[in-house]
Amino acid sequence: MRTTQPLIVLMTDFGLQDPYAGVMKGVIAGISPHTRVIDLTHCISAQNILHGALLLGSSAPYFPDGTIFTAVVDPGVGTARNAIALVTEKQVFIAPDNGLLSSVMKTENIKECFAITNPSFMLAGQSATFHGRDVFSPAAAHLANGVEPSRLGKAIDPDSCIRIGFPENSPCDSGSSWEGTVLYADVYGNLITSFTGDMITGKEETAGIRTENGDILSVYRTYADVAQGVALAYTGSSGFLEIAIRNGNASGILGLEAGDRITLLLNR
Repeated sequence: MRTTQPLIVLMTDFGLQDPYAGVMKGVIAGISPHTRVIDLTHCISAQNILHGALLLGSSAPYFPDGTIFTAVVDPGVGTARNAIALVTEKQVFIAPDNGLLSSVMKTENIKECFAITNPSFMLAGQSATFHGRDVFSPAAAHLANGVEPSRLGKAIDPDSCIRIGFPENSPCDSGSSWEGTVLYADVYGNLITSFTGDMITGKEETAGIRTENGDILSVYRTYADVAQGVALAYTGSSGFLEIAIRNGNASGILGLEAGDRITLLLNR
């Protein structure tokens, strides 16, 4: 028997200017008024499934078992794509089947998956453009109330769910350097790269990142290890190497953005 009410965690690209995220919370409150709702973020880059997949995958491990994630980055809303509830060993993920759960499916132990098709767990009179309100939020709220995921709709093979590819790093110079890419910029203008911190383990003093314009950034432990206005590379909290400028906006100053090519130098 459940002894505690699970959390619902929301992640969308809705932003905060419009009422969409608030309306989702209102729907949840009407169905499951005692459920605690946490906003992971509503500032995923608009319709950027890769950005959402990366942040969801890196954030989920920090939430307790039983958490119900409701993720909406859905450029295909209103089309034939499925709404799904993916059940892992520890948590449940409700999202459109468009690759948004790719990182979760890559790293978590998946138990089962269901297409959300049962109208009993949706709002009546669905809009063709706001399934976050009409489909995903009600499903999450009913799960929080103890409804079994299998009641949401038919079981589907998790292997049939859409997975997107993630940027891959390519070795160069017999492994002494790697070609990679900028994945996204955070609110501070720090640039998260496709390189992971373990790629430079034991080589921090000789490693660096070269940008497309030829700048070479040395690796440090944290921002305070360099003077104000100096660019650096470091291992960020998500485990990826990041590029920053102390007390500055690296994306704006260095002119880098998602998709730009960069090079990891292990022996600069």
